[in-house]
Amino acid sequence: MLMFILMTVILVLILAIISFWLPLIKPDTEKLSPYECGFDPLGSARLPYSMRFFLVAILFLLFDLEIALLLPTPWAMQLHNPITTIFWASVILLLLTIGFIYEWLQGGLEWAE
Repeated sequence: MLMFILMTVILVLILAIISFWLPLIKPDTEKLSPYECGFDPLGSARLPYSMRFFLVAILFLLFDLEIALLLPTPWAMQLHNPITTIFWASVILLLLTIGFIYEWLQGGLEWAE
């Protein structure tokens, strides 16, 4: 087992050193310019995103995670005590629903104000 760990560490170090020194670092205007389908850049490529975009993305990830957590529920119903499974699945859904309603009432999901 020690041999496998040692070989892994050596391989990782060799690949890290090669990837650090191998590429030629010669930036020019073509490499530094943002890619916009062949058009000249219309503005700065470093504009900040709206916080509403991040909020919707986080909400999407949260509800996607909720689906992943509730997916094994039908199989868990085969356990000795299915009431516990139903209880915890309901708690997860209730918490997410309360959070969603709170965000909705606070106006966090409004795109135009």
